[in-house]
Amino acid sequence: MGKKTNKTVEFDSLEQEVYLNLWRTYDRLRALEEAVFGPRSITSQQYNVLRLLAAHHPEPVPTLTIANRMISKSPDITRMLDKLEIGSLILRTRPAENRRLVLINITKNGLDLLNDIALPLKQCHEKQLGHLSPRELEQLASLLRSARKPHEEEKKLWS
Repeated sequence: MGKKTNKTVEFDSLEQEVYLNLWRTYDRLRALEEAVFGPRSITSQQYNVLRLLAAHHPEPVPTLTIANRMISKSPDITRMLDKLEIGSLILRTRPAENRRLVLINITKNGLDLLNDIALPLKQCHEKQLGHLSPRELEQLASLLRSARKPHEEEKKLWS
């Protein structure tokens, strides 16, 4: 039988308990984030794309670079970029010398959206984790990096 960790919940292992706690925590923190992104009609993954593009602005970024730098993998980066382009938040171009390459630029509308979302998102992050001390946050970040390290791709650019 599994190990009881409290009076109402039984887990098969400590690993299962930690994993399910991570999942529940993500769900609670994501709900707070959705209150910021939802009214602006973007997803957290779309925000991540815009953030990456803004970091390179005004230089364009190849689609494959964006896909490799995503925090969470998107099964269909093309569809996500389609939605951002329809919203006039990005611009896609294909260089004449290499029509297979797709370069992405953030537009003024995309930069304006990032500017609009900056303070509410900062406040959201403070609401999500501001109750933890800087030391606890550093410990948590370190533990999360350690937990995912064996599962990260060698060439993963995000840390």
